[in-house]
Amino acid sequence: MSNAKVLPLLEADGQGVVPCCPPLTERPMTAEEAETAARMFKALGDPVRLRLFSAVASHEDGEACVCDISDVGVSQPTVSHHLKKLKEAGLLASERRGTWVYYRVEPSVLAAMGKLLTLPAAA
Repeated sequence: MSNAKVLPLLEADGQGVVPCCPPLTERPMTAEEAETAARMFKALGDPVRLRLFSAVASHEDGEACVCDISDVGVSQPTVSHHLKKLKEAGLLASERRGTWVYYRVEPSVLAAMGKLLTLPAAA
């Protein structure tokens, strides 16, 4: 059983979800915001994890069975480890259906990631 704390990229605000962190150009991040963003970037900083995240994000219907995305050049236990790290970073959600686990990237997560790296609009 893992005791790792999942740091969400998004938080509920009663109006839906908001990014955990402001755009980098808006203001300096707090220590907590930087920790959350760093966990996300660290998770995506591994080429296998980035490939898995991309495979899930681009999969038909926005979700993928682990059986459909595990061909990334590493063993199945290593795939499971990388998927776990992506979940812990708040980048993936999962659901068990029978013997398979299905992963999905919420559209709001991709939007939040984009907002974090967005330059301000020209005036």
